[in-house]
This record gives sequence, structure tokens and C-alpha cells, in this order.
Amino acid sequence: MKIIGTGSAHPKQVVTNEMLSTFLDTNDEWIKTRTGIQERRVISSERLEDLALEAMERALQSTKLTARDIDFIICSNVVNEYITPGLGCVLQGMLGATCPTIDVNGACAGFIYALDIADAFFKSGRVKNVLVVAAEEPSRMMDWTDRSTCVLFGDGAGAVVLTEGDNFESFSLTNTSMPEALYQRHKLQYTPYVDKDEPDHAVIMNGQDVFKMAVRGSIRDLNRVMQKANVTPDQVDHYLLHQANIRIIDTIREYMKQGWDKFPHFIEKYGNTSSSSIPMLLDEMAREGKIKDGDRIAMSAFGAGFTTAACLLKWTEIKYEE
Repeated sequence: MKIIGTGSAHPKQVVTNEMLSTFLDTNDEWIKTRTGIQERRVISSERLEDLALEAMERALQSTKLTARDIDFIICSNVVNEYITPGLGCVLQGMLGATCPTIDVNGACAGFIYALDIADAFFKSGRVKNVLVVAAEEPSRMMDWTDRSTCVLFGDGAGAVVLTEGDNFESFSLTNTSMPEALYQRHKLQYTPYVDKDEPDHAVIMNGQDVFKMAVRGSIRDLNRVMQKANVTPDQVDHYLLHQANIRIIDTIREYMKQGWDKFPHFIEKYGNTSSSSIPMLLDEMAREGKIKDGDRIAMSAFGAGFTTAACLLKWTEIKYEE
């Protein structure tokens, strides 16, 4: 398969570190030096599905396809206002598509998990065009009195359109069951028969564990995809890493012995937008002409679970129509 369209959308509400310092025991310097984040976008009057639709429509705009040409929609999402149906079902109708959909909750690695699923569909010969959308609203999961978590996250959506091709060179997906590193538990309804404790709380995160597992998992997966494709780190033109923490990105960069010019980032503007961070960054780079035809891209992400994933692909230039 290959990518022939990209799109992204952001909420209008900008929340700066200074704004957070008005109700949290924190400040711009404390947040920026520990995470690299200066501001983030959070949903206010928008709905997540509207942002996702905008990203999907923008991804389709640069292709010759319509919504009815899409054979499958894969939606990466952790949480939204629906328990059921899946967000993909909602988006299919809003977009005007007629294809089946599936939702994937791979946490922050969900976009690459979705790409891997799409790759399997292409290899089976069952599809010609697939739309992958990552739509995330982690702000809904936060305790906004907890400075250790709420300062990290933002909302947004990113999408790609895939068609038949041979641009993807390799994938690596791994899972280490360690839910205690990063999790949220939510009690939905009481029943007359439940006699066990069911915790109900916002996101809980062990930052040190997440940091270690993110670095270790990302390096492992990147090495795997490069070895499978017989590629060296020097032969990769762009490393698109999940935008969680600038220190994590820097540690991986140093291990790969590559310069910052190969590690684009926009965490300072948007914070951690879960699985939507990589497609959003990809869209921004592609539209600004920062990815050239034939460039090799390594993507790597890590998230609650603990899930990690990476893939390697070559870029085909997209002509955007704005």
C-alpha cells in the first residue's frame, strides 16, 4: 500500500502553560523543561467527530477518490462521548461512505496498529482504498487538578488515505502487559449484583515507567523494522515519533546517532495527542513540503498497555489542493 492523502484538524481552544498556572501549582518553565510542551489544543465547543471528519475530508481532497470509493475505514480512538457505536461507525455516516468500519484502541500506538491492519487487508486483496483516521480527546480523561498528567495532553485528529502500492517496507508491533504504568478505570453503571470494588478515576501514570518503556520499546521496534528492510539509521530521512515528551524523543535520537533535522516535532504546540500525533505531524510536514518524493520515513509510537509499534515506508509526493 501507499499513502496518497493526508489531513488533520485541531480544536480552536489554545491552552498555554501560563493559563494552567492560574489554577495549578506549576509554571511555564516547570512544564517546558520537563516535557517540551508550551501549549496544547483542547476541545471546547467542538465535537471530536467533527474534527475527525475534517481530517478525513482534507485527506480525501488531494486524491481523486470520493467517500464511496473507500473500501474500509479504520478508526484509532481511546475515548469519545460514545460508548457504542464505535466512532468509526459514526464517522462513516458523516463522511458519506458505504464501507465497513472497525475501531482500534491501541492507545498512542493505535495509528500504526491501524496501518498494520490495513496492510493485511491490502495483501489479502480485499481492498483497493482504505481510510485510516486517528481521533483523540485525552483531555476528557484527565484530572485537571493533577499537574503531573493534565499538562501533558491535547486533542486532535489526523487521517491518511491508502491505496494499492509497495511503499511500506516493514512493520513491528509489540505488547508488554503492564497496565499499571498508565491507565484509567471508569465505572459506568451500578448493577444489583456487583459485589466487588470497581475503581472510578482519571488517568493515572507512572512517569518513570512510561519513560523507560517508551524508549526501550521504540528503539527495539525501530531496529526491527530497519533490519527487516535491510536499512541503516543513516538511510532514514525522517523519524516521526509519537509526540509524548521531548526528552523521550531526544533519548531515542541520541541512540540512533542522528541529528535533530531528522526528528521533526510539534509537541511544543499541541502536547501529547495520543494516536493522532503521528498522522497530524505527517500532514503538517507533507503540506509544508518538508517530505520529498522517495524519502524514507520511520514511524514509531508507544502507549498505555504497554503497546509499541513502528513501520518503515517510502514517500510518494502528494499534490495538495487548498
